[in-house]
Amino acid sequence: MGVGVWLNGGMSKSFRAWDVDQPLLLPPSVQELVPAGHLAHFIRDTVRETLDLSAILSEYTEERGYPPYHPVMMVALLRYAYCQGVYSSRRIARACEERVDFMAVTARQTPDFRTISDFRKRHLKALGGLFGQVLQLCAEAGLVKLGHVALDGTKMWANASKHKAMSYGRMRKAEPELAAQVAKWFAEAAAADAAEDDALGADVRGDELPEWVANKQQRLARIRAAMAALEAEAAAAAEELGASEEGAEGPPRESGGPAGRAEEGASQEQPSPPPRPPKEKAQRNFTDPDSRIMKTADGFEQAYNAQAAVDAASQVIVAEQLTNATNDKQQLVPMVEGIAQQTGRVPRELSADSGYCSEDNLQELEQRHIRGYVATGRQRHGEASATGHRATRAGTRVEAMKTRLKRGGHRSRYRLRKQTAEPVFGQIKAARGFRQFHLRGLEKVREEWRLICTAHNLLKWAVACGVGA
Repeated sequence: MGVGVWLNGGMSKSFRAWDVDQPLLLPPSVQELVPAGHLAHFIRDTVRETLDLSAILSEYTEERGYPPYHPVMMVALLRYAYCQGVYSSRRIARACEERVDFMAVTARQTPDFRTISDFRKRHLKALGGLFGQVLQLCAEAGLVKLGHVALDGTKMWANASKHKAMSYGRMRKAEPELAAQVAKWFAEAAAADAAEDDALGADVRGDELPEWVANKQQRLARIRAAMAALEAEAAAAAEELGASEEGAEGPPRESGGPAGRAEEGASQEQPSPPPRPPKEKAQRNFTDPDSRIMKTADGFEQAYNAQAAVDAASQVIVAEQLTNATNDKQQLVPMVEGIAQQTGRVPRELSADSGYCSEDNLQELEQRHIRGYVATGRQRHGEASATGHRATRAGTRVEAMKTRLKRGGHRSRYRLRKQTAEPVFGQIKAARGFRQFHLRGLEKVREEWRLICTAHNLLKWAVACGVGA
């Protein structure tokens, strides 16, 4: 009957009834699965009542067929799963069957992993677009001050192994070897087919290519496609470099005199230089060609460069970006423009590490009336400022920034960078376990990064609303 008895020295003790076979007379409400004020209720109600999901709902116009799971429920499920550090569609599907907090979100519905995966793929761009709506909720709650914004980037592993990459030099060596091997096997296969026809007769099949030939053909095709892509990238880079050098030389001189006409004729007769080949060490990954080899804390890995601009007042991400460029210098201006696009204004102050420091970037901050605190060199342990030992020319903006950081010392506003942006990456990677992208390709990975940043802001907004994460 579910009652245990403990006898000790003539004493008895009664316990609460525990009968796992006892059915419930009435099933519990989803509101009773987890306590009131739980994050699961908060995320579900936010998605259901606050967010505009018309971009997703408008795609469901077909009246025929079996009714699918409600798109709002699926969005709430994905939002809550990302806030809980559950990203795999299989793990999300298993959580719907095992965890009562997930049941509170789905009303005890259990979509399988393929349904979850297909929904995320189908609406990936619209799901990433929710970043702006969640950021607006944070702004309405007073979390977006834009007094000081810290800009930083982190290398995030791609869904590809660095051992599946091949350098251009190795491709040039492997391509003719594989081509000769494939040609040899074709000849052997043709001879084997002729022998089988003589031995077995024309009505018996025996002309299929062996599997090992097809696999080598496929690898040869992929190597040739990768070589062509690297050569196209090298040609585009050379063309861009030539255009920049031509622009730096200034406008062409007048050709009114004999010398001018002679120079003009010489330039017309001069043949165009051949396209520059790729560097021998230029690599391309066969699993995710958009990813790049980047230096991380764990060494060189196949990765992407994830960017985030974080508000110092609340650690809310006010702009995000993802690129496959290893250098951060080209990301400062797009990130500042992203802040203005998402919030409608620019921050008063912006701090960034030395990877963003350049004369052009500092000029952009001045023109946008943003007071910058950008490191001019690597800050060593114990040093008061992030100026390092980088040589700078007098009269430049980099030299002026170096003076500003030295003058501030330990009290410089630059100190806010480390306590603002770096903890956000720590929360994403360590607390919520996101260290590697699950999707492949630059466009898909960009939207996946937006999903991660949206989940981070949702948790910040939940805490501001009194809901514990």
